[in-house]
Amino acid sequence: MADDALRAGPAIRRLRKRENLTQAAMASRLSISPSYLNLIERNQRPVSARVVMALVEQFDFDPRSMREDEAIGGLDGLARRFADERFADLAIDREELDEFLSTSPQAAAAFARLYDNAGPAGETYQDPLDASRREIERWRNHFADLDREAEELADEMRLSRGDIGLALTERLRERHQLSVRILPREVLPDSLSRLDLHARQVQLSEMLGPASRNFQLALKIAQLEKADEIMSIAQGAKFDDEAARALFKRHLDGYFAAALLMPYSRFLRACDATGYDLPVLERRFSVSFEQLAHRLTTLQRVGQRGLPFFMVRLDRAGQFSKSFMGASTARFAGEEVSCPLWDAHRAFERAGELVVQYVSLDDAGEGQGGWLTMMRSVEGSGAPGDARFVVAVGVEAVLATELAQARGLSLRPADAQRIGPGCIRCYREGCPQRSLPPRGRKLHFDRMRRGTSPFEFGERQG
Repeated sequence: MADDALRAGPAIRRLRKRENLTQAAMASRLSISPSYLNLIERNQRPVSARVVMALVEQFDFDPRSMREDEAIGGLDGLARRFADERFADLAIDREELDEFLSTSPQAAAAFARLYDNAGPAGETYQDPLDASRREIERWRNHFADLDREAEELADEMRLSRGDIGLALTERLRERHQLSVRILPREVLPDSLSRLDLHARQVQLSEMLGPASRNFQLALKIAQLEKADEIMSIAQGAKFDDEAARALFKRHLDGYFAAALLMPYSRFLRACDATGYDLPVLERRFSVSFEQLAHRLTTLQRVGQRGLPFFMVRLDRAGQFSKSFMGASTARFAGEEVSCPLWDAHRAFERAGELVVQYVSLDDAGEGQGGWLTMMRSVEGSGAPGDARFVVAVGVEAVLATELAQARGLSLRPADAQRIGPGCIRCYREGCPQRSLPPRGRKLHFDRMRRGTSPFEFGERQG
């Protein structure tokens, strides 16, 4: 919590009112001037590490309340909600949303809660997948305790660059009296794995590749040995639907399995040493591209942070079936559909090839940087002939200059491919790739001229 750029004026103001103190009295207890406290409460000054420590020492104060905006995904999470077509006529920009969030975070959280739980006709509804994703977003997809325990277990099992599958198999045999058996596809036609406690077997489909087999074994270890710890985290989440909790728990199971295969410190050292060379990391840790992509979004240990990657998985229609933002601010990765100008779509036709593209949002200011993105096609479960997706990871270009996949690539803002958040939320004019008109804009029709874009539009409606 010792973040020198932390602005948490409303949380400090509520604490002062709860304690029934004047600004002068509270400033005295914090050993700062009343004028400085006034600036902090108005979000005109950040809360320093020293002031945070004084708040903890002097009051019954939880520093996590200073990050209350994270529960709704911060500014980007709020912006995604206000991008709804029902608000299109209000012309609310990010600067106004930033002011709303910084000055009235609880009001912003109340709006987000109402928005998230309101169905098409206003009825209360909580989509379990969205609810689970929001909880992951609230944690920024970093679960420090699970990472630490997975790292300790990896050391205990002496997992290294050797045969990881053998070590996992031995763990299941020695600790749980379970053998691992590979079964023909006709025996497990609709399953990747199965735990048969009667036969004392972990049964795996023969269609799984080595990386997927290792992950399934690590997953079984997570479920057998860390069930209590994982359930404790899942039970702490505020869900209205138990399906959302089950989805969240399933994510935590997979999180621990990935952390076991890619122990935090050793994995981060390898990232730094190789310049985050994705093919090298895959081979070094015997993981799939999708497993690697997941792990890259989790490197947020205090004092030992990795680069803030995002990860998405999309189908041929451009729909995101997975989206993990981690600490990234890539707004386009949090939408429901992708821009066809993003080369993630080309990766479907270049099976197994790593596609690299430098992109920036079309509404970014002149000279603003974008993201280095890297994409590859994958098969849904790791089984040949399975459903095909594209997994993409990305990091801000300003942080990517030393990465292996950035070598020889111009990262000047002028050279970025401009993309949008999907046609219905994109206001780029004259785009020949446009499939749908943007919501909330008046369409123009000219009988005498046909433009390159199928839809021409002007100012907002209303």
